[in-house]
Amino acid sequence: MSAPNSSLRPGPSATETLQGRSPEETRPGSSESEAPEWRGRFPYNEIISLLDVNRPLNLAESTSRDLTVGELLDLAGLERIRELKLGYSRSAGAIELREAIADVCKVPVEQIITTQGTALALFLLAFEVCRPGDEAVLATPCFPPSRDSLLGVGVNVREVRLSFENGYRLDLEQIEANLSPQTRLVSLASPQNPSGVQVTRADIEGLLVLMKKHSPEAILFIDETYREATYGEQAVLDSFAALDPRIVTGASVSKALGAPGLRTGWLTVADADLRARLTVAKMNTVISGSVLDETLAAVLLRRRDGVLAPRRRLLAGALEELAAWCAGEHKRIEWVRPDAGALCCLRLRSDVFDDVAVSRFWDVLPDYDLQLASGAWFGENSRVFRLGFGYLPPERLGSALSALSSALDAVAA
Repeated sequence: MSAPNSSLRPGPSATETLQGRSPEETRPGSSESEAPEWRGRFPYNEIISLLDVNRPLNLAESTSRDLTVGELLDLAGLERIRELKLGYSRSAGAIELREAIADVCKVPVEQIITTQGTALALFLLAFEVCRPGDEAVLATPCFPPSRDSLLGVGVNVREVRLSFENGYRLDLEQIEANLSPQTRLVSLASPQNPSGVQVTRADIEGLLVLMKKHSPEAILFIDETYREATYGEQAVLDSFAALDPRIVTGASVSKALGAPGLRTGWLTVADADLRARLTVAKMNTVISGSVLDETLAAVLLRRRDGVLAPRRRLLAGALEELAAWCAGEHKRIEWVRPDAGALCCLRLRSDVFDDVAVSRFWDVLPDYDLQLASGAWFGENSRVFRLGFGYLPPERLGSALSALSSALDAVAA
């Protein structure tokens, strides 16, 4: 998510967002009488600003560099693109695209529903799986629409807050304490956004046992958007899609492949009844996907190995450069090293930066042409921030990290 320059501050915390406050009401010196009450059915989250702000040293993005149309059109398989008819696609998605996704996820093609990015998938699941008053258990911090889609359709969300101190590892005891017969959806991501931490197969198997015991009607949603964004020759973990029929997975071509502008994602759904309901829900919201986007995405997925390999090498180099910077800044910065994805979580050390200094840190970033993603957007606090290390060209990452050190100097003085 990126766009032109403007000022950017971290938005409201999760608590403030849930209370329906506008971003202005969270800023120092403002009062509730000075800003209108937020009236949207979906909570406001300042992550929307990433669509309007793109500073020169953008460390807020969680994707690798954007794929260009030229690079995409150079892939074999698009020779007849001029003959493509711009009619409707199928509600479940173009068969060529669904076949490509099925190969990626190792499930039958009939289990695939395409969506406009994983974001639509999150909404369709929230809208169709849950009814007002139902409960959903959500592992946080998380991608804001993972929570806000549930809240927008009236679901009671029980958050399981994973901790920076524990490396954002899944806590099955916490999850079990929040499961109930009213739970209809358990939602998590692997790798997580914003931390890049993966969930183990053993944890998923243990979670399924707990769900069978406490929440037999619930499904488990796993967001796998960053799964293929690995580092160098690191092995890619298999999708969880085929592990158990209670599992629904979602992903897209946005992050690892660098094509968020295609707005093409998917769900894998083993249960035929749920799959039919989701397809009807999709038809009643967007009718179908774009035939142009789906055709391009199908070719991209079929040729993904050639696209992913150089990106993985770049991510591996960027991660090592970031690791070296974090080691040099260890007296001021803590971090959780990611397992995959072009993103990770860093934290301003509390023994160096008090709350006033943290606020000043966000204020001075524009002075250094820097952009970061506040932890408050994801359900953390503003002392934590998501840093994306794959979006900038390699020759600019060092400059961005140096500028970040300068910003730390400015607020620590």
